[in-house]
Amino acid sequence: MNKTLLALMASIALLATPVHADENPVVVDALAGYMDFAEYGSSLIWPEQIPADDWKKVFIVDARDAGQYDKEHIPGAINIEWRRAVARRGELPKDRMVVMYCNSGSLSAQAVFALRLLGYDNVKVLQDGIEGWKKKGGFDAHALASQPAGH
Repeated sequence: MNKTLLALMASIALLATPVHADENPVVVDALAGYMDFAEYGSSLIWPEQIPADDWKKVFIVDARDAGQYDKEHIPGAINIEWRRAVARRGELPKDRMVVMYCNSGSLSAQAVFALRLLGYDNVKVLQDGIEGWKKKGGFDAHALASQPAGH
């Protein structure tokens, strides 16, 4: 059974029964099925993996709250708070990479996990969040990481 169907079944089961997820075999089976076939690192991306020109092709989502987004965000990013990612999934393209970030990567990882369960295989977590992105050189992280040591 494909993972989108499993996720749908899990969602319906959660809505239909007021039991904890660990007591619901449909939810447990859907989660286990996803985890069995998830590739290690498939939902992660580091800033240095994206060349500067490729950032223009990426759909960037800032998963922090609106106040943090207004204060500072990666240029070109839209704001979808991590708790709202599933509800607003219709705003995400399916035909290109979607990169979600928060401050460190932990909250955006939760949103990405939920979206991937729903079949959004093109959604990735920006490892280390906006803080790591800035420390590694932002849009220039790929070029900086590609330089020979000592230069």
